[in-house]
Amino acid sequence: MGWIALGFGLVLVIEGLVFALAPSRLDEIVALMAELSPDQRRLIGLAAVAIGVGLVWLGRSLGV
Repeated sequence: MGWIALGFGLVLVIEGLVFALAPSRLDEIVALMAELSPDQRRLIGLAAVAIGVGLVWLGRSLGV
């Protein structure tokens, strides 16, 4: 349970930094994402999940 809370907390910190440091850039990113097809957004999401799982696996195997 501690790992889940740690991961969720890190996600909130990173997303919070985006909102705090570059709010106008965030509008541009949302507009760019709106131009992508649903299949392209799905592929980006699946790639993000795969990279995230790989990073978690790497961190766990290194004993972090």
